[in-house]
Amino acid sequence: MHISEREEELPEAMIAKLIKVASEDKSVVSLGAGEPDFPAPPAVVAYARKMIIKANHYSPPAGRKDLREAIARKAASENGIKCSPEQVVVTNGSQEALMLAAASTLDATEQVIIPSPAFLGYTPMFELLDIVPVFSRLDEEFLPDVDDIRKKITKKTKAILICSPSNPTGAVYPRKILEQIADVAVDKDLLVFGDEAYEKIIYGAKHVSLASLNGMAEHAVTFQSFSKSYAMCGYRLGYAIAPKKLAAAMRKIHVYSTISASTLSQMAGVVALKQGAYTEKMVKEYDRRRRMIVSRLNEMGLETRMPQGAFYAFSKISGDDRRFALRLLKKEKVAVVPGSEFGPGGEGHIRCSYATKYEKIEKALDRIERFVNRQ
Repeated sequence: MHISEREEELPEAMIAKLIKVASEDKSVVSLGAGEPDFPAPPAVVAYARKMIIKANHYSPPAGRKDLREAIARKAASENGIKCSPEQVVVTNGSQEALMLAAASTLDATEQVIIPSPAFLGYTPMFELLDIVPVFSRLDEEFLPDVDDIRKKITKKTKAILICSPSNPTGAVYPRKILEQIADVAVDKDLLVFGDEAYEKIIYGAKHVSLASLNGMAEHAVTFQSFSKSYAMCGYRLGYAIAPKKLAAAMRKIHVYSTISASTLSQMAGVVALKQGAYTEKMVKEYDRRRRMIVSRLNEMGLETRMPQGAFYAFSKISGDDRRFALRLLKKEKVAVVPGSEFGPGGEGHIRCSYATKYEKIEKALDRIERFVNRQ
């Protein structure tokens, strides 16, 4: 059987191997997973059970009207994004929303600038569409270097992708940096894709949606998700907020990809948007874990900045990060993700997720400390 060159050129993600090993070997403590360990909000689960009998039909490609209206209200009140329901496209997770937006706006060989290290799913997704990712560096605080972004712009550059709060670094981009990126986008007539999957998982910082800034109405596309904010990963529900012309293009392409997001998930999504107290409860526990894991990692000599968002600690190590992760898994049965999985700038780091129980994190850290001391 012939397998396409497109598939063969995709990298084998080491994180997939680590998760597989962790799922098969119960002695492994995994700090690799990028999903909440909390259940979905009880009100969401109860409503989904009640409505399942009514959810056996397709939804419109843009999403159910009641959910799009609720998202538009949420975007205005929480994110400062003024939009109509027609600008909302509901998708199977925010990654599909990003793919639809990219397919609608970038042609083959055109370029998107990505500050790196960045979420490991971006590069393969763009490459599947024959779009060229161009990496820009982050500074020592894991914030975008706007001057470097400017230097990377060519005639083929069509978009900049930012992720705040960031996976894998946990950095939250301040308004000043976002305003500088917005100035670049307006000056060079570029789109900015804003991945805000972790928008509600914040510790003391303030999340700013780039689309809320002056002049960005026709330049910004915002991607948000129910997976992290409401612990609904399995519901596969996300959305994009885009300029009307782009939203229409995304709806058109959606018909030829997955048609629509799950009807039951969309029904549950309307209820989820009202579960702010549940999200706050999760964030409070993440914060407790965050302070413990960062303190312990630094104490054992693995330099780790205190993340302001998401649920990852990104630690500097000595030597090859892939070898470190593989040997840690073999010797001490702890799964972490090598920083090189997240592209240039991630080398020499490991990512530890604290989206797992406090006691398991403590056990993993004891093993990591033993491993480090034997180096």
